[in-house]
Amino acid sequence: MTSPVPAPASRIPEAVHRRRWAILGVLMLSLLIVVLDNSILNVAIKTISSPAPTGLGASQGQIEWAINAYTLVFAGLLFTAGLVGDRLGRKKVLLGGIAVFGIGSALAAESGSPGQLIAYRALMALGAAFVMPATLAVLMNVFEREEQPKAIGIWAGGVGLAIAIGPITGGALLDHFWWGSVFFVNVPIVIVALVLMTVLVPDSRDPRPGRLDPVGVVLSVVGLVLLVYGIIKGGELADFTDAKVLATIIAGLLVLTGFVVFERRSDHPSLDVTYFKNKVFSAAMSAIALVFFALMGVTFFGVFYTQSVRGYSPLESGVLMLPLALAQLIFAPRARLLVDRFGNRATTTAGLVLIAATLAMFATFEADTPIWLLEVVFFLMGTGMAHIMTPTSVVIMQALPREKAGSASALSNTFRQVGGALGIAVLGSVLATSYRNGIEGKLGMLPPALRDKAAESIEATLGIAGKLGPQGKALVTPADDAFLHAMHVTALCGVGVALIGAVVTALFLPGKAPAAQQGEQETELVSAAE
Repeated sequence: MTSPVPAPASRIPEAVHRRRWAILGVLMLSLLIVVLDNSILNVAIKTISSPAPTGLGASQGQIEWAINAYTLVFAGLLFTAGLVGDRLGRKKVLLGGIAVFGIGSALAAESGSPGQLIAYRALMALGAAFVMPATLAVLMNVFEREEQPKAIGIWAGGVGLAIAIGPITGGALLDHFWWGSVFFVNVPIVIVALVLMTVLVPDSRDPRPGRLDPVGVVLSVVGLVLLVYGIIKGGELADFTDAKVLATIIAGLLVLTGFVVFERRSDHPSLDVTYFKNKVFSAAMSAIALVFFALMGVTFFGVFYTQSVRGYSPLESGVLMLPLALAQLIFAPRARLLVDRFGNRATTTAGLVLIAATLAMFATFEADTPIWLLEVVFFLMGTGMAHIMTPTSVVIMQALPREKAGSASALSNTFRQVGGALGIAVLGSVLATSYRNGIEGKLGMLPPALRDKAAESIEATLGIAGKLGPQGKALVTPADDAFLHAMHVTALCGVGVALIGAVVTALFLPGKAPAAQQGEQETELVSAAE
């Protein structure tokens, strides 16, 4: 009679194992506020653009920077933050990151100028960049292998939850409190998270951490900031041939070229550019970047459309955006069914074509378009996104060896952030240029000193019109008309971007895999996730 084989010893201490779900809850809490902050800000854009005391009187370019300061710093530091956590200890980095995020939130809430808000948003991003990779690394160290896929699914669901509740939370706060409340709400949550992390979360580190790449980080962030600054400035001036604009854009492109050259020669690059020799990997990354390029641009002008032109409150505007998140929550977990039946290429390409179609619908919207039609468009847009993000994530994981799964995942997150930042910069500049060209001829009634300010954005025009009393009412209809025309032009630019993405995925993504090969790939993906 053979003796039973003893169960393998657990690699996780019993005390940690018993509180693993409580630890996941704390990690979810920290992840929630980091992701929530950007989706909350979306509905606050119009309020912050309003003149004091309602807002900060921020120009459209300054609003773009308030969003992009967070996005660019976050994306630029993501890889390095993960390596610092591996080296110093994930708990220490998580506590430090969430504390910096909380301090930045408190300072942002009390900003006295758009410039201060931009600086404090960058500080918030510095903290957030250290939170996100640390939460996933801690998760992998407190769950046994068989429970990791379930835990990762719940962790990823936190992102979807934040996207869904962010606009509604932001709208509710703005309906009852001052604009800074969308940032200050983070502070009590951060305090609770810090206490719970200190008590519950164990520390861990990588016994063989990778080497840091500070030169690469500096080059990437400086290059992206210069490029985005030049694009936004060109939109503000409505002149991309201006010497300063051209010089800044060219400088940004040169620094980014230097970054690529440096990373190719480095033996410990933060971005392994050799990955992009794989056409399938490059196509999937392009799809992720392009869809967020288009989506962030739409979110930017969509808030001004619903609040400034249609007159909805911040809370109502947040509720109107709910179908976008709802569709992602419904279809993202089910997108694999379409991939299994039709393949990655067909599913992703169809998703991008659907995004292009919804953007084309925005080009037909007027001030009296039935609001239910906007809801349908948002729902279809979320559906398209769900059928792009899931297949491309699978393709990225399949395109590289299993041991590269972690860096491939971080890279896709970075490309999503950079694509969104460039979308806000480029499409925001198209919106600003088109609006200025459409409204300048209607501002003759204003003193010369006010004309340039009024032409910056619809909110600037309406703010000045409000100060003029009954005389200013004559500017409201021209402002709405100029904005709608600018929105139509911007939406059509987004259509072009989405269609370029569709062409790329149709040409380079793999088709449907044979049944046997598909089963092998799914096994590899589960192993990579573990």
